[in-house]
Amino acid sequence: MTDGPSESVDRVREEFVQLWGALGTFWGVPPTTARVFGWLMSRSEPADAQEIMAGLELSRGAVSMACRELREWKLIAPERVAGARRVVYRPETDLERVLRNVIQMRKRREWDPIRENMRDWIPALEPDSSPETAVFLQRLRAIDTVMGRADEIAEFLLKGGTVTDFGLKAVLGAGAVAARLGNLALSRRESTAPPEPVGDLEVEEQES
Repeated sequence: MTDGPSESVDRVREEFVQLWGALGTFWGVPPTTARVFGWLMSRSEPADAQEIMAGLELSRGAVSMACRELREWKLIAPERVAGARRVVYRPETDLERVLRNVIQMRKRREWDPIRENMRDWIPALEPDSSPETAVFLQRLRAIDTVMGRADEIAEFLLKGGTVTDFGLKAVLGAGAVAARLGNLALSRRESTAPPEPVGDLEVEEQES
């Protein structure tokens, strides 16, 4: 009998990582980034970039970008191995905190700008009494109402409320709103953003 993982563990891990990658777009996280997080979540110990590359068959650049994104979302934390220049990444395993971090980032990137624009757009259209403007104004108000409800849920969770306090159905509803309104912005950002340089931690890790 060995101490290593069984074939069942490997199979479940692979399926879990693939599913996590598919769910990533629901919350606005790129699939590769979500897969890296799922893979780290499935392990008992943190891993370095080389291990992530091997485990997921990803390029160095893809792993570097995914880890940078996960650090920005506060979903992983880099740690230096004592006595070495090697850097490992530890995932955030408190799912309530994961949820708050995801909501906070989506709120800052997408929800807040939408609501700020609504405050300008709706008053600007109200004096216009044309039928076409009336239809457009009605739709903007409906979007603003939905976003307001999602924002209330976000603020509740960010201030320390839990999923069980508020209700999982309401939280998932907020996530669906965020996904519908944010996916366009995400796809535009991915298609227009220039390649980013590899961060200092990743560079130092590869030199060790």
